[in-house]
Amino acid sequence: MQRETRQRQAIREVFARHHDPLSIGEILAQGKSFLPTLSIATVYRAVREMVEEKFLTVVELPGRPPHYERAGKHHHHHFVCRACERVFELEGCLHGWKSLAPAGFQVEEHEIILYGRCRECSITA
Repeated sequence: MQRETRQRQAIREVFARHHDPLSIGEILAQGKSFLPTLSIATVYRAVREMVEEKFLTVVELPGRPPHYERAGKHHHHHFVCRACERVFELEGCLHGWKSLAPAGFQVEEHEIILYGRCRECSITA
């Protein structure tokens, strides 16, 4: 287990206040509000360690840099805003998704990502 530094505390505070997945840049920007001297290198290192410790989990999104969210959440999916590029967590899951697989296929897991405009960007469009 890593020593709990001020930098790590700032990053933990970011995730305590944000429910949705965050990119490294978003973590840095939010973290600077708690610790103005926080650096990008420190964020990368601390996030990598927090993933190894299973405090954070990686959210892989096709064509986008990894995002991170608190580990241990229930099954959920994501919405990516094409305008502001923020990622939002979606509660629940679609029923009947297994029937989308061809006959004879065995589905082992799934991930559903919706793309569009978030509420804020829809209003300004």
